[in-house]
Amino acid sequence: MSKDDRHETEHGKKHGKRHPATAFGVDIGGSGIKGAPVDLETGEFAAERVRIPTPQPSTPDAVARTVAEVVDSFDLDKDVPIGVTFPAVILHGVAQSAANVDDSWIGTDVAATVGAATGRRVLAVNDADAAGYAEVVYGAAKDVPGVVLVVTLGTGIGSALVVDGVLVPNTELGHLEIDGHDAESRASDAARDREDLSFEQWAQRLQRYFTVVENLFWPDLIVVGGGVSKKHAQFLPLLDLRTKIVPADLRNAAGIVGAARLAAAHAH
Repeated sequence: MSKDDRHETEHGKKHGKRHPATAFGVDIGGSGIKGAPVDLETGEFAAERVRIPTPQPSTPDAVARTVAEVVDSFDLDKDVPIGVTFPAVILHGVAQSAANVDDSWIGTDVAATVGAATGRRVLAVNDADAAGYAEVVYGAAKDVPGVVLVVTLGTGIGSALVVDGVLVPNTELGHLEIDGHDAESRASDAARDREDLSFEQWAQRLQRYFTVVENLFWPDLIVVGGGVSKKHAQFLPLLDLRTKIVPADLRNAAGIVGAARLAAAHAH
């Protein structure tokens, strides 16, 4: 916590201004909808996470009802901020795309739809943005000033760009065209799996990808997330980059934690 934050918190306590100690995060995915209250001081779950399978078809009404079920599993005050991650580009709460969820989400106001189902004020954020923001506030990029790029390697490539603690939303850097290909079609973890690449072969593709990205953004730090980050020792040391590159800390908790933190920040 910075001196200013500490002063603000103490100031708030003295003058009766309420800073939420917890917020609630929901991670909406193609197979499961997961939620937990988050201790905003530590970035840890304040209670055990609840997971409910994503309804099929994953239409807005069905998903919003399931989110409400997750939220109602906990005894939350009505004013607890709620943040939801969504696998899409989110502009001012509205989904502009849909990955692994029903296409009827495109053009739907995610925040308003989930808000109506839960009876609460909701902030919606792209899933990679939420995860990346959590790494900056609580994880591998904590206390790193300047430009931080968080890249998740999974079915595709997700990205989050944070500049001096401020999220630049919807960067979609997995879709950069590199050597005539959509980057994620060659460098995602799914591509490694699909083509049965060794970590050495895959690292060559990651090298090309990260070189292009670092030359565009000149980040101070790159953080690599996604399930494969657990195996970081097998591929990160093979990369030769100008930028320091490290594995993510928060793993599967990152989306819930980031959504909760952003919702709390938005509520004030």
